Amino acid sequence: MSSIRRNLLFALLGAMLAALLAGAWATYRAEVQQADLLLDYHLRQIALALRDQGFGGVPPPLRAEDSNFDYSIQVWNENGVTVYYSYPQHVFPNRAQLGYATVQTEEGPWRVFAMQSRAEVIQVAQPMSRRDQLAAHAAWQSLRPFLLLIPIMGALIWLVVGRGLAPIARLASAIGARTAAAMDPVSEQVPVEVQPLVQALNDLLSRLRAALQAQRQLVADAAHELRTPLAALLLQTQLVERAATAPERSAALAELRLGLQRATRVVQQLLTLAREEPAALSTAVAPVALDALIDALLEEYRPLAAARSIAITRSAATPFPAAQPPRVMGDEASLHTLFANLLDNALRYTPAGGAVTVALQQQGATLVVGIEDSGPGIPAQERQRVFDRFYRRAGVEPEGSGLGLAIVKAIADRHGFKVSLDSAAAGGLSVRIEAPAAAPTPAA
Repeated sequence: MSSIRRNLLFALLGAMLAALLAGAWATYRAEVQQADLLLDYHLRQIALALRDQGFGGVPPPLRAEDSNFDYSIQVWNENGVTVYYSYPQHVFPNRAQLGYATVQTEEGPWRVFAMQSRAEVIQVAQPMSRRDQLAAHAAWQSLRPFLLLIPIMGALIWLVVGRGLAPIARLASAIGARTAAAMDPVSEQVPVEVQPLVQALNDLLSRLRAALQAQRQLVADAAHELRTPLAALLLQTQLVERAATAPERSAALAELRLGLQRATRVVQQLLTLAREEPAALSTAVAPVALDALIDALLEEYRPLAAARSIAITRSAATPFPAAQPPRVMGDEASLHTLFANLLDNALRYTPAGGAVTVALQQQGATLVVGIEDSGPGIPAQERQRVFDRFYRRAGVEPEGSGLGLAIVKAIADRHGFKVSLDSAAAGGLSVRIEAPAAAPTPAA
């Protein structure tokens, strides 16, 4: 498992090490330059110190095994004769170049300073390898304190990062101590960087609280609403048992069958409502041909309308191009349930001899579906309440479960559709569904 503390430690130490290496290289180059200047100064000072010496004879050279002396000295007289040579085994050019120069020899490069003094030429040389060694030693002496600070800085970074992450640890501990029923927002004080996480968590808790509350309400409403049908089924079963004659038994069985159908319808609508809740898991959406869906529903409900002597038609509207039919993004099964509930309600509350009309038109980027009936309609003051679960208008026949329009509203909300109710031209109810049109397919 990844650790923020460990990642920060490695990242900061890596950055410090990279900066230290860059600084070490820059320090090394600076020390080399400073050492070059200082050692060049020493060469000149040695040469100046030898200019007043008399080199009448040739003194014995220094011993070859004396490695404590880094410099090689050579003196010529006015005739070019060597009058002094500290290390004869070192081979240098026989002709000196006045000033500073770097000379390549069989032993490697040497730094040389030569000057004219009276009738003599004095040349002082030092191997470049020794100069580089002195520069590296000086750079190491400068960087050693910083290298010793690396473990100390690692420990300090570990402590500081741990202290900075302490609010997250306290937040995790507070959340872990909560019970499954605790849905109140997290109120712990956290740094600014963690506040978006806490806000997202509070939003999630709020949605979970709303979903659980809706679930509890649905279960409570279902238990309340199923109590009456189940009690009626129990009584009808007792009537069947007590029936003495065949006609009485047939009548009791018919009532029992109707009761079972009503209870089954309530259960099916409850399951549909639970599935279509906005908080429920959404199924994959795809383009749905609304024109074909409405035509299929009209054919499906035409026999029921004919049995009740109700004319169900689709109003004439501007035809849509065959290559570009009206489409919406959604779940086709859910949209079938939405419009089926609207048509079922319209046919249920329209009296015999009435009419139900369905219209589909496009207004800009919006598809509008209108369903009108010639039933009793819904008063304006009740048009918002009819979307509540189990709400039934008093004195209206036939009596339903009060879930049809609640299911319509749940499906519309999940798809981002707008549902509105109004009075129809024939005096009944007019339901208007506004849905954003899907983008045309490339084939279209």
